[in-house]
Amino acid sequence: MKSGKKLRLFFSLSWNTDPSYIMLLLTNTLATGIQAVAAVVLPKFLIDELIGGQDMGRIALTGALVVGSNLFFGWLARFMKRCLAVQNPYMNQQLERRLGEKIMNLPYERLEDPYYLDLKERAAFAFLNQQAMEGLITGVAELLQKGVTLFGLVAVLLTLSPLLLAFLLVLVGIMLFLQKMYSGHLKAIHEYILPINRRYGYYVNLVYGDELQKDIRLYDMAGMLGERVDWYNREITRVFGSYRRKEGFYMGLYSVINDLQAAVSYGYVGLRALTDRLGPRIGLGSFTMYVNAAVQFSTGITDFGRAVIRVSQLLGYLDPFMELMSLPEEEEKGGVPLAGPVETIEFSQVDFTYPGSDRKVLDQISFQVRKGEKISIVGLNGAGKTTLIKLLCRLYEPQSGQIRVNGRDIREYEYCSYTAQMAAVFQDFRLFAFTIGENISGRPAGEDEKRLQELARQVGLSEKLASLPDGLHTLLGKAYDEKGVELSGGQQQKIAIARALYKEASLIILDEPTSALDPLAEAEIYENFNELAGGKTAFYISHRMSSSVFCDKILVLDGGRVADFASHSELMQKKDSLYCRLFETQAENYA
Repeated sequence: MKSGKKLRLFFSLSWNTDPSYIMLLLTNTLATGIQAVAAVVLPKFLIDELIGGQDMGRIALTGALVVGSNLFFGWLARFMKRCLAVQNPYMNQQLERRLGEKIMNLPYERLEDPYYLDLKERAAFAFLNQQAMEGLITGVAELLQKGVTLFGLVAVLLTLSPLLLAFLLVLVGIMLFLQKMYSGHLKAIHEYILPINRRYGYYVNLVYGDELQKDIRLYDMAGMLGERVDWYNREITRVFGSYRRKEGFYMGLYSVINDLQAAVSYGYVGLRALTDRLGPRIGLGSFTMYVNAAVQFSTGITDFGRAVIRVSQLLGYLDPFMELMSLPEEEEKGGVPLAGPVETIEFSQVDFTYPGSDRKVLDQISFQVRKGEKISIVGLNGAGKTTLIKLLCRLYEPQSGQIRVNGRDIREYEYCSYTAQMAAVFQDFRLFAFTIGENISGRPAGEDEKRLQELARQVGLSEKLASLPDGLHTLLGKAYDEKGVELSGGQQQKIAIARALYKEASLIILDEPTSALDPLAEAEIYENFNELAGGKTAFYISHRMSSSVFCDKILVLDGGRVADFASHSELMQKKDSLYCRLFETQAENYA
């Protein structure tokens, strides 16, 4: 993505986040530029009046303008600086929130694609670790300020000599060329160091994290991890050493060019004040103005160049962020609202292959489900059970075939209204550092307490809640509060199931969420859940075949294809079927 496009995206994001911030930035830019130019121009008239007409009224008026402009613009600059200092962190936080919302709204399939996983990590690293967006906000503000100031100074110098200005602009062109080369070097350093930095962060987190400490100590892995961290430290130091040497070289050239600018400017203005060989002689007031303009121009060019380098560098860092923010979101696809509950589900010749793979996970899948039916999906590992559910939940789209709900292709439905009818508990479900009640309801504490208590009773959590001083209001985990509670895997799974029931969706899915429970507890959960689901349609996935007994039909997947689709009793009569073999083998192990 080109720098101009990235800057437009940056301003678009900033404007959509807080329009007042852009107005504040522009006001500050204009005020700073006007102050710089006024400080150069106004003293000329005061000096000319002191030496020339010496009219006390004009001297007083001009002096008042000089002092008043300095006071006013000085106050305005401090006020704007204070406002920006308050606004910049807010903008950074809001843009960070936009990044989080963007990730949550991306099509789920992108979040399991290695390219987009890497893009997400690089975007988050640049934004959070390198603080690139915060730096870009201040860098763009400085760039605009210096640009407006230079524009005013160029206008002043143009009245003295277009030839001098042309010479200064040639030097500016040389500086910009050097800055472009320097920016290319910075980009190459960034592209090389970023994956190293991410790997370094990964190993450092392993060393400092508490999740893997048992394995690290038990298998004596501390030495290996320490060596890995040390190697990345040395490599990062080597790369940044090269970067600093290049930086010194370029900054040295900038200083030489800047000194050349100052020498030529001072010499030319001095000659114009002493002789008329290079043009009409100028007075003391004009001499002061042009000298100040030349000094400010030389300093401004250097500052402007540094600002350009900084912004260019930060834009390079933010390449992944800008690319991520440009991706289309799931909700943007639109469609027809799903107005009522799920009445029918039909898979018709559905094929699916994961991105980057050439193996079909689902191959010509076809079956139909009516409202209120309880379907168990069984099969060996890798048969495509979870993938089928992901397609139904529109986390992925099939490569061919159709999935129809209520007779319409699910891709034609508006996304949010469609997912509102889905409640799924996956085997890798997550709970949050909220209270138990908030984890179930997804709402602020205190709402629907009677219903939450009833759901807790139905999933078998009442006894545990009764043992906690704050009951449903107990915080999960001790990450933010030492009074938080650490629940067992089985208790966490019951909370996840209660959450699915709370949603009151018309289609409920359990994808092996009871793996941490013993067989008897799992059977009890499924039996109770079957009753709780009532007339709703439900899909169950479990490696324990006993859960299938409670279902109306069993969908047997074998190698991505439908091997059988019938009731438990019908499938048990087919002694050579995969389902019968799986059921009897597992029954023998529990005999």
